[in-house]
Amino acid sequence: MNTVFIGQIIGVVSTLGLLLFFLSRLWPHRGPGMKCQGYAVLITGCDSGFGHHLARALDRRGFVVFAGCLQPEGVGAQTLARLCSSKLRLLKLDVTLEQDVQHAKKMVQANLPEKGLWAVVNNAGVSDWAEIEWSTSQDFQNMLNVNLMGSIRTSIALLPLVRAAKGRMVFVSSIFSFFTCLNMAAYSVSKRGLEAFADCLRVEMASFGVKVSIIQPGNFGQATNIVKVRTGADIWDRLDEERQRTFNRQYIDLANEYFTSSCRSGSGSTEPVIQAMVHALTSTRPCRRYLLVPPTELPFFKLFPLLPTFLTDALFSLSPMYSMRRQMLYAQ
Repeated sequence: MNTVFIGQIIGVVSTLGLLLFFLSRLWPHRGPGMKCQGYAVLITGCDSGFGHHLARALDRRGFVVFAGCLQPEGVGAQTLARLCSSKLRLLKLDVTLEQDVQHAKKMVQANLPEKGLWAVVNNAGVSDWAEIEWSTSQDFQNMLNVNLMGSIRTSIALLPLVRAAKGRMVFVSSIFSFFTCLNMAAYSVSKRGLEAFADCLRVEMASFGVKVSIIQPGNFGQATNIVKVRTGADIWDRLDEERQRTFNRQYIDLANEYFTSSCRSGSGSTEPVIQAMVHALTSTRPCRRYLLVPPTELPFFKLFPLLPTFLTDALFSLSPMYSMRRQMLYAQ
């Protein structure tokens, strides 16, 4: 009897402990922040979006910011130059080009502040949408070259400097790294690969005192210009006759309208993402992952990666769009 009672107590305590653990993962740790003066941070993709706003936020905090821009003479880069302090330096940085990455490294080394390069924020990214059969292998290659290989190139080049400062590596991923849905295959592949790279790097860098964080934004379509705008005709004209018979024009137009409206329903403010990035860079206890979705959606996205595959696949049958797709395929 006593044994049964003790077993029940252990079961209750274990369950409560597990519940408290998962609840603790819902909020970032609030450790004390670091002093930013004398440290540098390199950010890729600062022309617009998250990278642009992060560069301004870190400049205000006193970091020396190396802002990597695809177009340093463009509006976004020149806005940074106008609004930020003289400590911010613009870099021509196309993460798909090894020569650009190596040139950026030399510029950083030549202009490092006394405390060195504290962090690299791998933010540069592109997005597109299409079902797999609407895509080419080159579409996948283009996505991987920026979102995955661009981060790998930049990280490998600058890791020795970050390691010397025992600093931080931050990677901007997405909920689509683990949440599978229609039309996002190429993007999901690139972000899932990015997270695998970041996870491996975190394990290796722990021995050197370097912390690695992954940022997982949800739908911030209104706050960034990462999503391509296209028409149903743009997609239809790329399909051969066999695929046009399979995916009729009515469905293509419906899918385009659905995706566009979904992006428009996203958050129009980058602030939650910027706050997470700043926490990852300045807290003494940064999170390994920052999941950034509305509070009402947080339990679902926390639970989703833990569900068995048959259940996550079944969830799509609840989507009206998925049901309409089944009905419209092959329809004339």
